[in-house]
Amino acid sequence: MNTADIVRPDIRQMKAYAVTDVPAGFLKLDAMESPYDYPEDMRKALGEHLTQVPIRLYPNPSTCRLLHTLRETYAIPAEAEVVLGNGSDELIERLTMLVSKPGAKVLAPAPSFVMYRVNAEFFGLEFIGVPLREDFTMDLDAMLAAVKEHQPALVFIAYPNNPTGGRFAREKVQAIIDAAPGIVVVDEAYGAFSSDSFLGDAGKIPNLVVLRTLSKIGFAGLRIGYASSTPEIIGELKKIIPPYNMNQLSLAAAEFALQYPQFINENINKLKGERERMRTALHAYAAVRDFASEANFLTLRVPDAKALFDKLYENKILIKNLHGTHPLLEQCVRITIGTPEQNQQVLSVLAEMYA
Repeated sequence: MNTADIVRPDIRQMKAYAVTDVPAGFLKLDAMESPYDYPEDMRKALGEHLTQVPIRLYPNPSTCRLLHTLRETYAIPAEAEVVLGNGSDELIERLTMLVSKPGAKVLAPAPSFVMYRVNAEFFGLEFIGVPLREDFTMDLDAMLAAVKEHQPALVFIAYPNNPTGGRFAREKVQAIIDAAPGIVVVDEAYGAFSSDSFLGDAGKIPNLVVLRTLSKIGFAGLRIGYASSTPEIIGELKKIIPPYNMNQLSLAAAEFALQYPQFINENINKLKGERERMRTALHAYAAVRDFASEANFLTLRVPDAKALFDKLYENKILIKNLHGTHPLLEQCVRITIGTPEQNQQVLSVLAEMYA
């Protein structure tokens, strides 16, 4: 068999998303995962809970108890419908599929989450990336001009933004929602660490979809994301989401996790505090430029991103080297916020290089 004869040419030109293989004993600060595990008593309770899950049966993500718990926990408006995804990644893919008509376009600030572009290309849509300003703030005039020119069927706005960490001004995002002719997805993957949210507007603004995930607050392995929007949009989205896209164990584990809001909120507050402590410490180094963040990571510009990446790697610390991924990210790295002890290890290496 010759794959060149049967596989789409554009797919053959793509590169698969590379998940980094982490050597044993390394401190993993490259993927915005929480550093906090369940304490022993909660682990035991989770194990007992999962033994009762009917894994012989298909799940029903449309009627599961987790939907009710999410509504209660995060005060999702009654006007909004909610649909679950196998991570918010699946929902990003399906929202792109939803609008994939000939000539349709997808628009987002750039740099932003790479899967917005990847999914647009996968479904044969033109992707328009509107450059951020040099300080990673949004150029609203450029965004509105692009919306007017391209009339995108779908706009993605990460709020806060990944990989830069900052939260765009709310009034700018609202202006784009008001101007856009199609669906605007406000992706709040890092919303738990932010000072603002559009979740309270879900179901009330006709073209707004708010994405959220449990991944960044301690449960990345469960792959639980959810979209909140009007019944009309969610009704269309449900048509193209597989009926059994979730699994019984993840649904049950997520339901269990949300019964412990104090554990979740304490860890979120620890990470927010550590984020600001690290930013303050970094101000001592003239060679390091840090950018405001409302996520659980910091993006830094340093004299040589590869040199810092390699030095941290030598110290068994893995971060993300962003250099080369977008012109605005020249000599930038992204560092996930860890425990105080983990963050101190990072700061010690930075002090060695830049003090």
